[in-house]
Amino acid sequence: MKNTALDITLEISRALAMGAPVVAFESTVITHGLPQPQNLELAREMEKQVRTAGATPATIALIKGKIRVGLSDEELSGLSKAQPVLKVSHRDFATARVKKMDGGTTVAGTMFACQMAGIKVFATGGIGGVHKESSFDISTDLHALSNIPMIVVCAGAKAILDLPATLEYLETMGVPVVGYRTDEFPAFYSRESGLGVSVRLDSPEEIAEFARAHWDLGMRSAVLVTNPVPETQAVPKSEMDPIIAKASAEAVAQGIHGQKLTPFLLGRISELTGGKSLRTNLALLLNNARLAAQIAGAMDAKKKAWAI
Repeated sequence: MKNTALDITLEISRALAMGAPVVAFESTVITHGLPQPQNLELAREMEKQVRTAGATPATIALIKGKIRVGLSDEELSGLSKAQPVLKVSHRDFATARVKKMDGGTTVAGTMFACQMAGIKVFATGGIGGVHKESSFDISTDLHALSNIPMIVVCAGAKAILDLPATLEYLETMGVPVVGYRTDEFPAFYSRESGLGVSVRLDSPEEIAEFARAHWDLGMRSAVLVTNPVPETQAVPKSEMDPIIAKASAEAVAQGIHGQKLTPFLLGRISELTGGKSLRTNLALLLNNARLAAQIAGAMDAKKKAWAI
């Protein structure tokens, strides 16, 4: 029976039916994460990077309450300017549907839609996690990673978070944290965090093989692939830490919490760095899109090889 909650474009439907590589993107980076016009420029460039690598991009969002898997350029443009727009995680889908709202999907929300659509590879910037401001403020992203089997490519967790606590949570929930060509968990803006990963893998083919082995054993969690930001765009951790601490202190002083916290912190950090952090954010998103497309292609090639 057709899932009436989903509206999948014909291009993506055909790609999924043929088993061709598809890469999903979230949309809160467009609606809440980046300023105009960088949000639209980035969304277009991420899709371009995936197409160049031979995969089909699938940006996911809610348009008038409908879960859209794949957006036209007109819809991308409209979403980049839409106000107000809902930030959609698991608890918010019904609200958006009933009220016929536009919405940007979070990492968790995008994973939920991917599971319904049958998409296995997803590229984002940084996952959510445990907040420094309150250990009770834990992103739904972590729960989604624990029970939705797909590959999620990121530049680590957002550096505004409690990274050791976030990694502990992932370990407790049995989520493998893969370091792509690194033994160290990247810290979003920075390549270094002082924290380790659970396994290092050095090629998209190894990642595809690892994911298959993980799921063949009956594991139901995602495989989290952490991809450090390119060295030319990275900001040293020693430079970012005091800036993040200042932004965090301001958020506490102003009583900012919940879904408003992350957009506030990212915006304030961009201001404090004179836009440097924004440029790093754009670079790591494109870097992750490229790697995700390569992984999706490797999975497609291995499926064909295994079928022989």
